[in-house]
Amino acid sequence: MNTKKELLPEQRAGLLSTLKARFEKNMKLHSGIEWSKVQARLEAHPEKLWSLSAMEGTGGEPDIVALDAKTGEFVFYDCYVETPASRKNVCYDQEARVKRKVAPPANSAVEMTESMGSELLTETEYRQLQTMGEFDLKTSCWLFTPEKVRKLGGALFADRRFDTVFVYHNGADSYYGVRGFRTSLKV
Repeated sequence: MNTKKELLPEQRAGLLSTLKARFEKNMKLHSGIEWSKVQARLEAHPEKLWSLSAMEGTGGEPDIVALDAKTGEFVFYDCYVETPASRKNVCYDQEARVKRKVAPPANSAVEMTESMGSELLTETEYRQLQTMGEFDLKTSCWLFTPEKVRKLGGALFADRRFDTVFVYHNGADSYYGVRGFRTSLKV
């Protein structure tokens, strides 16, 4: 049984076309980066293309936001404006989902992120994204939560209101129709 996470050739071509169109539409996110170099790196790492496809498949609209100067990796973030339906109504992680006795959600942000092969945005990354545009004006996103907070039952989330980025806390088992999550991936 093949358990490798790879796309079929037509899926790769379709995804690369989608990513290129988004790249060209949003040049302000990645000025100075050439698409040909991005494409070459993506083609050299098919497992990362699979992850980007999973991010795209859940409405993430991944796009390049940076080039890591130390590693030479391109950094992708989910760049949707508001949380897509397929990412809403999730608690923070599996532990919170399993412990919830009444009306547990079907999934969690951490589980979905791990299944995509990506990572939840940190508070720093979320604030960086918000300097590139206005995101989550009506929705909110779970963020990577430090172990100290998580051990006490909490988790962090953030949004943008009143032209300000707010980071809050909530019980990790909570979930709402307007809360989702954003991920990142280095390629």
